[in-house]
Amino acid sequence: MDEELRVLTERLRRESRGGAAYERLVGTGDHDELAGVLTAPGQPLWARELAAYRLGVAGDRRAFESLVLLLNHRDPPRCAAAAEALAMLGDPRTARAAAALATNELRVAYALQPVRLLVRLRAPESVPALITTLERRLRPHDPYRRVALACVEGLGTLADPRAKRVLTESLAHPALAEAAVTALGLIPRQQRRS
Repeated sequence: MDEELRVLTERLRRESRGGAAYERLVGTGDHDELAGVLTAPGQPLWARELAAYRLGVAGDRRAFESLVLLLNHRDPPRCAAAAEALAMLGDPRTARAAAALATNELRVAYALQPVRLLVRLRAPESVPALITTLERRLRPHDPYRRVALACVEGLGTLADPRAKRVLTESLAHPALAEAAVTALGLIPRQQRRS
């Protein structure tokens, strides 16, 4: 956690070019001040991200909507930081939001972190969303192999027997085959027969 915070604050320090506003947001312990940044007009993206992250890791649910927006951002470091904060937030809406983002075909280019978050959450929505996302990635010439690989690895981690069919289909894809063999091996033997 300390390393994630260090990486985030260094990235946002560069983006904000430092200054008093950045130092105030990094140093404040006032959750109301941080929450105000999320709703105040004209706030730069770095400030909203920093406020949302700090509130999220502190378990303040006022950060939820901002973190979900950042989870679906085009910038991978923002997505990763949002996923970390959402995992720590403990909001029951997180799994549904991550599943919706992971399965949204219009935003599949940004689905990697929602997929990883679903695996981490181990929520009821996780396995069905990963199966759906992976099934769509098994089409010929699909450009989102990293998302597919994250789904295969995640389904292995979750070791749910419902994933056996789609993992077996993944064996036919060279980029996924090795991970699919490993994932299938993680499904308990007695459940694999069902």
